[in-house]
Amino acid sequence: MKFGVIVFPGSNCDADCYHVVRDVLGQEVDYIWHKESSVSGCDALILPGGFSYGDYLRTGAIARFSPIMPAVIDFANQGGLVIGICNGFQILLEAGLLPGAMLRNRSLKFICNSINLKVQRTDTAFTNQLLPDEIIKVPIAHGEGNYFCDQPTLAALKRERRILFSYCDANGVESEEANPNGSVANIAGIINEGGNVLGMMPHPERCSEEILSGTDGLGIFTSMLESFQEGKR
Repeated sequence: MKFGVIVFPGSNCDADCYHVVRDVLGQEVDYIWHKESSVSGCDALILPGGFSYGDYLRTGAIARFSPIMPAVIDFANQGGLVIGICNGFQILLEAGLLPGAMLRNRSLKFICNSINLKVQRTDTAFTNQLLPDEIIKVPIAHGEGNYFCDQPTLAALKRERRILFSYCDANGVESEEANPNGSVANIAGIINEGGNVLGMMPHPERCSEEILSGTDGLGIFTSMLESFQEGKR
């Protein structure tokens, strides 16, 4: 399986994602610079975290117009696997590949911490190696991670089971206290209608090795690998 890691000016988690794919998963991976116009040969794309274009205007608002984005959008629309992490999630929202928008954290402060996530579904390309209602601990690092959408959109996300990860406490209780940034309905990650595009604010690439104090995030990447291999069988 070949991954492509999209690199924007200001990306700072691209090397982390590259390392997980190449050195932990043992899969082929290339960096794709934002000025390129093709993702040909890739089986999955990662839009990594960081501060694309310095987060001027809104997070992800400028990156959405990068030369590479038409190819990313076309790849996603054709069913290719795409994961946007933190700033990558923000870019997917701006590009219209996922619904909703990001607001500043409720505290108006940058948050860097490890939080608990409840796995809401395990029958997707991104969660098939996780357990139902599993609680995983994943780092966050963002200033604008307060996910917002209107009520009809939220109702659709719930009805179509497109919320994959929710902020919770260590016992799996989704509460206001367990919500680090004020996201509506404690949402930490959602998928598109086709189930092939995931956006999530927490950083699974930062907890995919024991040397980094845990492997709770690795299941997201191994799920993508399993989904691809299953499609090839």
